This record gives sequence, structure tokens and C-alpha cells, in this order.
Amino acid sequence: MVETAGGGPGDGAAEVLDRPLPDGVRKRVVQIVSDGFGGLTLTELPAQLRQYARFAPNRRAKFAGNAMAAALETDPLFRQRIGEKFRETQPELAGALDSGSPPPAADPLDVAAAAYVLRPAGWVKLVTAAGEEAQRADAERAGEESRAELERLREELARAREQTRAETERLRTELDAARKEAESLQRKLRAALSDVKRGEAALRKTQAEMEAVRADGHAQVSAAESETRRLKARLGEAEAALEATRKAAREGRSVEDMRVRLLLDTVLDAAQGLRRELALPPVSVRPAETVDAVEPGRMSPKDIAARALSEHDPAILDQLLALPQAHLVVDGYNVTKTGYPQMPLEKQRLRLLGQLSQLAAQTGAEVTCVFDGAELAAPVLLAPPRGVRVLFSKPGVTADELIRQLVRAEPPGRPVIVASTDREVADGVARAGARPVASAVLLKRLS
Repeated sequence: MVETAGGGPGDGAAEVLDRPLPDGVRKRVVQIVSDGFGGLTLTELPAQLRQYARFAPNRRAKFAGNAMAAALETDPLFRQRIGEKFRETQPELAGALDSGSPPPAADPLDVAAAAYVLRPAGWVKLVTAAGEEAQRADAERAGEESRAELERLREELARAREQTRAETERLRTELDAARKEAESLQRKLRAALSDVKRGEAALRKTQAEMEAVRADGHAQVSAAESETRRLKARLGEAEAALEATRKAAREGRSVEDMRVRLLLDTVLDAAQGLRRELALPPVSVRPAETVDAVEPGRMSPKDIAARALSEHDPAILDQLLALPQAHLVVDGYNVTKTGYPQMPLEKQRLRLLGQLSQLAAQTGAEVTCVFDGAELAAPVLLAPPRGVRVLFSKPGVTADELIRQLVRAEPPGRPVIVASTDREVADGVARAGARPVASAVLLKRLS
């Protein structure tokens, strides 16, 4: 619907658009205003648009589109200035609109936007027609897109069906193969169960044979014990007869001597037969050698400690390590923190292990260095030096407990020396038979 207000029948400025401006036409109108915006001075612009004067055309159209459209609609003078700038840039389209015959080949949206800015006679019809044309074009484009989408979906459906058929065939083939494999496995399982049953029967038979052999062995042992008791009884009788023979000999009875001698020969022959039957090995160990005692010439760590050396003399450590098969156990961090606590833990370990390697090479003693693993954030990657065993305590186990375990693991009588200043460690290893040495003594010896 077109209304006229304050003008003649052909006055385009008096026409009013009774519907919202189509979106496509509005975008073209904003672009026309943005293009002509830069050709106006600051005083020629409406007050609400002056803040966008220095914007680039694209940024101006993006951020000031609504403000420019509103100013164009409400400010006739601003619209007239934008129309003049448009006539300068598009004289042919402007002249065609003034003559009432827009170019047929022109874009309807461009024609409607130019008509909205220039406001020639009949511009409302041009804008309305452009909106309807844009709607038809959108509907046709949507229809084309829908048809294309439908065709694409049909093709995807056909491909999906084909893939489904192929996948079904593949799964059917795999199912058949799985069934065959399951049947084969069942046959193998039955065969394995049969083998297990045969093995269990053989095991039961072997156990029965072992029980029979064990019972036979017990019977033989019982028989041997009975024979031994019988022989002992006969030996007692022989001893009694021998005593009687001796008595008779003293009395001069020669017949009794002959009888006793005959009985004694019988007993000796029986004893020799018993020795052959029992196959007793020759005696290589004497009873006196089974008694635990200290033989002369052997020294223990306590004997070394009793010499006239000071407890803080490094020479006492050399004497202890000179004992046969001596084992030196070092409380690592206790020694390093006594000698050089200002160094980092890694450098403390490297320095101590290097010195212990030299000591092991000099003395030939077994050396074990124990570190507390609880003070480490992560496991240590360390190549132990030659001659030194390096151990870290496990989580929840202190180095002191690990040292006591090492001492308890040694056989009684082996010289074990523990280097630590910890009183509790020293007392514990002393009770276990080891010889405690202060860390300062070891540090003096190493230096």
C-alpha cells in the first residue's frame, strides 16, 4: 500500500513503505550509505554517525549498519547527500530510475536499494518487487538445495545399504570362521581334559608306589633295628660268656676256655657280617671335632678391639679389615653428613663411593654401602664402583634396619665391621656379633 503525504501524485518523497525493508535490500542500502559516508565532511554527518567517520567502509557497515539505516530513514538531508554521492558513482542506474525505466539486466536488489536512497516516483513498488523477487529466489535456491540434499541423502542411503550388506556378509563369514574355531577349540579342550585325567591317574599310581616304597623302607629299617637289638643281646651274652671264660681260665678249666673262644669267634664273625650288610662308611670325623670352641691362633673382632689402639685410631680399621673374609658395612648418609654435609646428596654419594672403591682395592675386604631410600624423590640411576655393593632401603624400611638385616644374614664368626655414628645402630649390630666403628674413624682412614 502506498500513501502520499504533502506532495503531488508523482512525488516519490511522499511515498511510504508499509512493510519492513527486505533483508537483502537493507544490506545493499547500508553498503551504499557506507560507500558514500567517506565523501562527507564531519559537519555533514548526523550527530549519531560522526563517531564512525574514521572507520573503514567494511567496519563501518559492520558496526554502524543499524545507525546508518535509521539516519537514512529519519534524516531527509542526509539521505539527499548520500543520494548525490550515489549519483556520482552510479550515474547510469540513477538516471534510469529518474526516468522511470530501471535497466532490465540490473540486479533487483541493487535497483531496490538505489530506489530506496534516491526516492524516485514509484520507489515503493520497486522495493516491494525486489523483496518478492528475493523471496522467490531464496525459495528456488532452497528448493534446489533441498533437492540436492535429498539426492545426496539418497546416495548416502544407497552407499550405507551397500556397506551394510558388505558388512553383514563379512560378519557372517567371520561368524562361520569363529564357529569353526570354537568347534576346534572344543575338540582340543576335550583332548586336553583327557590328557589331564590320564595324568591324574598316573600321578595317583606314582603316589601309591611311593607310599609302598616308603612303607617297605620303614619295614626294612624296623628289621635292621630288630637285628641290631638281637646282635646287641648276643654281644651281651658273649661278653658274659667271656667273663665266665676268664673266670674259668683263672680257675684252670681248659674246656671252658675252648667254649668261650668258640663263642667269641662266632660273635666276631656276626659283627663282621653286620658291618658288610649295613655298609657303614669309614669314620672321618672325631667326636672332639664337633664341640664348638675357639682354637688358638684365630682372632675375632673383639680380640682386635682389645689391642692397645685408641677407638679413634684409623689403624684399628685396617687391623679389622685385615681379618680373613672381613665385611665392611657403611651407613652411607651417616658418614657423608658427618664428613661433608654441605654438599648435595648426589655429590656426597659419588665422593664416598669413590673412596670406598679405593679402600676395597687396598684391603681386599667385601664392602657394602647402604643409603636411606626414604630421602630420595625418585629411584637413583647409579653404576656402583668396582668392589663396592650399593644398596638403597625400600619404602617403609630405614637404612638402619637394612644394616641390621645385613648383619643378621652373616654366619656366626665372620668378621663384620659397621661404620656408623648412630648409637642405636652401633648397639644393635654389636648385639648381633658385628664390630661398630665410628664414622669419623672411617673418614680419617679414607682421607
